[in-house]
Amino acid sequence: MPRDYYEVLGLSRNASEQDIKKAFRRLAMKYHPDRNPDDAEALAKFKEAKEAHDVLTDPRKRSAYDQFGHAGVSGQSGFGGGPGDFGAGGFSDIFGDVFGDIFGGRAGGRRTHRGTDLRYELSLTLEEAVAGKDVSIKIPTTVECHHCGGTGAKPGTKPKECSTCHGHGQVRMQQGFFSIQQTCPACRGSGTVVEDPCRHCRGNGRLREEKTLSVKVPPGVDTGDRIRLAGEGEPGEHGGPPGDLYVQVVVQDHPIFTREESHLFCEVPISFATAALGGELEVPTLTGKVMLKVPPGTQTGKMFRMRGKGVKPVRGGPVGDLICRVAVETPVNLTERQKDLLRELEESLSSGGKHHSPHSTSWLDGVRHFFEKMGL
Repeated sequence: MPRDYYEVLGLSRNASEQDIKKAFRRLAMKYHPDRNPDDAEALAKFKEAKEAHDVLTDPRKRSAYDQFGHAGVSGQSGFGGGPGDFGAGGFSDIFGDVFGDIFGGRAGGRRTHRGTDLRYELSLTLEEAVAGKDVSIKIPTTVECHHCGGTGAKPGTKPKECSTCHGHGQVRMQQGFFSIQQTCPACRGSGTVVEDPCRHCRGNGRLREEKTLSVKVPPGVDTGDRIRLAGEGEPGEHGGPPGDLYVQVVVQDHPIFTREESHLFCEVPISFATAALGGELEVPTLTGKVMLKVPPGTQTGKMFRMRGKGVKPVRGGPVGDLICRVAVETPVNLTERQKDLLRELEESLSSGGKHHSPHSTSWLDGVRHFFEKMGL
């Protein structure tokens, strides 16, 4: 009389499927014939554990067994035979759910490989990046050879089944008591061998070509942003999905503006007279001209903010500002008359009794206090 299946696995009758599999793996590691060659007792215990596992992990069989015992599953298990006959396959099948993902799954089908992702660097002007643009790009890619239909074989011929893996694309390697599945080294996973290659693609089944794609650049992109074109990368192998194309944005330096996130910055030179007396001047923006009002007595480095004249971020948010930094220009190439006028102005400023140079006065006061503290 066969032993109770739950007793064989050392489990209670309310054991979960996970508990059953775990108990079976433990016994299989102990009694498998690969680890116990020529040991009839170990072989018998292994078969007993395998039969218990297969019945108790099948919901229909387990229900019948729980109700009627061995009579409920009599004739359904079908176990027996020699050391290599274990019903569902062999030792590698027992642990297929553990090692299948690592070693590529079971034999019987070719592996599919996702195509390689591609990267394209797209150079834009600042104006194009801020406004957005539809651009066409040309990229090199591989396509199915239209001469051989992608088989890699000379037109009129066909690839032959690989004699090493018999068309499976994978072979089993025995390592100790593990049977590991790996890509066939002869056909590299294709399952076929090309004996007479196509002269156009040289047996690869693919040709290098150039394709044109349309890329919609959204407004507000900046250097470092990427635009993903799904499925426009290299095609996959053996029916695998294609990779993606990533368009990497690079914004060129601008002669007037620099960008920091949503804000634009520019430096505006003004004359000595405008800085002293005040005035208005035209300032460029990415959408046209605006008037900048400069108050009297403006110093170099003064910042003027023009709200809403910056960039609308590509990921949303308010439009940034244009920040203008003025720089007072020192006159050059003066005539003698102009030099005399400046000397007269300097004398007038010095003798007027008023402080006309606030920055210079405060700086000199600071220097004087510094020297006094140093005892100089």
